[in-house]
Amino acid sequence: MSTSIPYHYLRVSISRQCLEVFPGRNSNEKKEPLAIYKISSSRFGLGTEAGSLCTPLGSFVIEEKIGDHAPERMIFEARKPIGIIANLEGEEDYVLTRILWLSGLEPENANTRDRYIYIHGTNQENLLGSPASHGCIRLANTAMVELFNIVQEGDLVEIIAS
Repeated sequence: MSTSIPYHYLRVSISRQCLEVFPGRNSNEKKEPLAIYKISSSRFGLGTEAGSLCTPLGSFVIEEKIGDHAPERMIFEARKPIGIIANLEGEEDYVLTRILWLSGLEPENANTRDRYIYIHGTNQENLLGSPASHGCIRLANTAMVELFNIVQEGDLVEIIAS
């Protein structure tokens, strides 16, 4: 992970099913978002329990960026590209395109990295805007490439219920 001072602040709203990217360290700087993306959070609700498939709330850091230069819709398994480009359909919950691996910064969400909670592209773009994931934050694949190119390791992420 980079030790540089975070340049961006990401705020994920579960109720609005969106991710906003702000310049600077945090939302207290009252700046306009650089970008807003439609997301899908967990269809199983909110929580931090291991194995729950829930999306955790709180403060996080982008611990690791994975997949730079992979083609859009590349399927990742165990954070490795497997050489298959996914169709935008089907019931399978693929991790596609790029991965931003999150680490929790609070005692309640300290297990986030061990739970493999990411921000990643999806093959189920038609479900964006509604809870549909298995705990991760899903984005459209084009949006995932754009976001990946904006943020850096060490940037702060806040996932809020409202």
